[in-house]
This record gives sequence, structure tokens and C-alpha cells, in this order.
Amino acid sequence: MVAPSPSPHTPEPDTVEALHRLVLTSLDDDQALDTISIPLEGKSSIADHMVIASGRSTRQVASMAQKLSERIKAEFGRTARVEGLPAADWVLIDAGDVIVHLFRPEVRSFYNLERMWAFGDAPPVANA
Repeated sequence: MVAPSPSPHTPEPDTVEALHRLVLTSLDDDQALDTISIPLEGKSSIADHMVIASGRSTRQVASMAQKLSERIKAEFGRTARVEGLPAADWVLIDAGDVIVHLFRPEVRSFYNLERMWAFGDAPPVANA
């Protein structure tokens, strides 16, 4: 018996996890601050993971966003949609199955996405 192939719109779980690992590794390499990952699978249709991190300055936030976008393109051959890069106070990177929010600390504190997206039974996962 042959296993059914996944729908063209259903990403391979290994690919989603590889993308998630790439995002976390890239942010760690670029010295992001207070990186957390919020699992969204089964709770939201927008993505499987939301990653939130801070940079010390607009320059670092912009640099992290550009490097991450380039790494996603090189590794997965897909172009991530990036918004907010000119001001770099809050940059959103939509990589499909992983959504990344990069903030300056003051802006992150103001919007407090962690609290907005926290689910009672699944606290965000902090990454070193």
C-alpha cells in the first residue's frame, strides 16, 4: 500500500521544523535578545510557529531581518515577505509556516505580542 502524498498546500512537517530551526539558529547567530517561540499549530491557521525577538537598535533589527530573509531564500528557495524594514522598529517576516516579529525592546514592550498570543495551556517557549 502506497502512502498518500501530502496536498500541495500542506507543508511537510520536516520542512516546517527545519524552517523553524533555521529561524531560531539565525537569530541566535545574530545575537537577538529574548527570543521566544509560540507554537500555533492547531490554534491558528496563519502559521505553525510565531517567533518573537528583539534587537538592541534599529540597525541590528534590520540586519537580523535581512540576513534571515537571505538564509531562508538560500536554504529553502522561497522568498519571505518582509515588512517594516525601512523604520526597523518592528519588522515582520512572513516565511509561510513561521512568522517572525523583530522589535526594538521599547516597541516590543509596548505591543506585548507574547501576552496577546499566549494560550492558557501553552506558554511561549523561551530560547537562549
